[in-house]
Amino acid sequence: QVQLVESGGGLVQPGGSLRLSCAASGLALEYYAIGWFRQAPGKEREGVSCISSSDGNSYYAESVKGRFTISRDNAKNTVYLQMNSLNPEDTAVYHCAPAPGCVIDSTWIRHLQVWGQGTLVTVSS
Repeated sequence: QVQLVESGGGLVQPGGSLRLSCAASGLALEYYAIGWFRQAPGKEREGVSCISSSDGNSYYAESVKGRFTISRDNAKNTVYLQMNSLNPEDTAVYHCAPAPGCVIDSTWIRHLQVWGQGTLVTVSS
């Protein structure tokens, strides 16, 4: 059974940091582009970041560029999202999923499936 489990969310003050993890079983993440996306209450799903399978290049939405870093550890079959300088607008449930490439746009978002429950990030003072 294929599972993707997101973890690492929590409550953090503005300016703080969190590292999210996307751990897989039954699926070798190294062979897939993996995307992170988020959904805040009352808002549309938003693409956040993606890491390609072939060359490990990383891609970011403009809203998180320079603050978030995506990486992968193939030995642990896990993809990470390091989030720094968090602000209240980053509050959302974060999900990871295999992605059809790494062009982060509305079409890309529609192709991402929700695999797990996600992990809630709340940025508040």
